Amino acid sequence: MAILKIARMGHPVLLREAEPIADPAAPEIRRLIADMVETMQDAGGIGLAAPQVHVPLRLFVWRGPNGASALLNPELEPLGEEEESAWEGCLSIPGLRGCVTRPKRIRFRGLDAEGRPLEGEVEGLLARVMQHETDHLDGILYPMRMEDFALFGFNEELARAAAAAEDER
Repeated sequence: MAILKIARMGHPVLLREAEPIADPAAPEIRRLIADMVETMQDAGGIGLAAPQVHVPLRLFVWRGPNGASALLNPELEPLGEEEESAWEGCLSIPGLRGCVTRPKRIRFRGLDAEGRPLEGEVEGLLARVMQHETDHLDGILYPMRMEDFALFGFNEELARAAAAAEDER
């Protein structure tokens, strides 16, 4: 396994649509998944899409309560009209966070790391992570989804502002 270089905002690989994975069982795909999991863990992330490591394929990994998982050739659909806004960060946009509104619940389908069909319904943080990572597969970075740039900033400045607001209470 290896720690891969993470593409940062501005790199063209992050702005293009990723290609479907033709052979999910190929040894290079299994190696890529293992390397992506190691890279995500090393960087302290909770999700990582293949384009973020300079590989334009439709694949992402995430860290959940049962360890790391992968979803290949994902398809997502919102369940219901309910949305929620929350702060997001990104390994490709280090040091910054922004508030993004997304569907609260989604249905997902695709293939797991073994190439077997995988589907389910999720909500909350996992739904947000899956949507964020799927956006990467479509060439979308979270700032492109933001509605209010007053809710975008450097982590340290946002933490200072939150602490100051708390002190005023």
